[in-house]
Amino acid sequence: MLLRRALRAASCVREWSSIAVAAQSSVRPAGRAPSVAAVRAVSERWTSGQGLPGGNGSFAVQPVRSYARAIRKKQASPSQLSDLPPTLLKKEFAAVQIAQTTDAVVRKLLSLELASHKEKVDLKKEELVAKVRRSEADCGSTEVQVAILTARIRNYQEHLQTHGKDKANRRRMLMAVDRRKKLLKYLRRTRYDAFESVCDRLGITYSFPPEYYRRVTRRWAAKKALCVKVFNEVKKLKAAKRMTRQEAEAQRGAAQTPSGPPGTLV
Repeated sequence: MLLRRALRAASCVREWSSIAVAAQSSVRPAGRAPSVAAVRAVSERWTSGQGLPGGNGSFAVQPVRSYARAIRKKQASPSQLSDLPPTLLKKEFAAVQIAQTTDAVVRKLLSLELASHKEKVDLKKEELVAKVRRSEADCGSTEVQVAILTARIRNYQEHLQTHGKDKANRRRMLMAVDRRKKLLKYLRRTRYDAFESVCDRLGITYSFPPEYYRRVTRRWAAKKALCVKVFNEVKKLKAAKRMTRQEAEAQRGAAQTPSGPPGTLV
């Protein structure tokens, strides 16, 4: 492979040097450098296979292919933090009365305009929790846990759009998705009206999982067929034992009952 590349590079150098020599000898007047048009004409003749003047035309320079690809920009989805106004106060200063009437500079320091990303995500969690919680003191119900996990999952998704190779955060996102799926499954089984309300208010699309996840292979199919066959045989044996036990109990009951007419002592 390396030898082939070296021979190819040497042949290219020899061909272009012969092009330059031919351009100087055939087109250039004495004492002047070859013009761009002359070099271009000779190179076109060489590329088309006509060869150099005085040559046999057996070599031809292949045109260089363009391997550059167009850059495809990824379409960025809207962030979940885009609906938070920058003039909104931070979570810890929202209930302070003096922060509402302070001057513009201090209010800017206390608002989301200069807040960190973590503070914005925490405020978004509070907004989602306020949509689904049962009461003002509710901080750990199933609906609240689903809202917190939803804000966390969306934050991970926005992060992975920029940093697609972050394996650790991708694993944390999948764990959060699995945890939310279990909570929604429990909520759907116990309180279906609350399940529909949570999915509607949080914008969650619940998709039913497939009936079976495992990929069917020949070995697995043979093992399953054997298990089904053994199960049916065991089922037949248990049914036979049950029938024998019922017959014995019936015979024992018949032996214990008196054989004479009612009202007489045997």
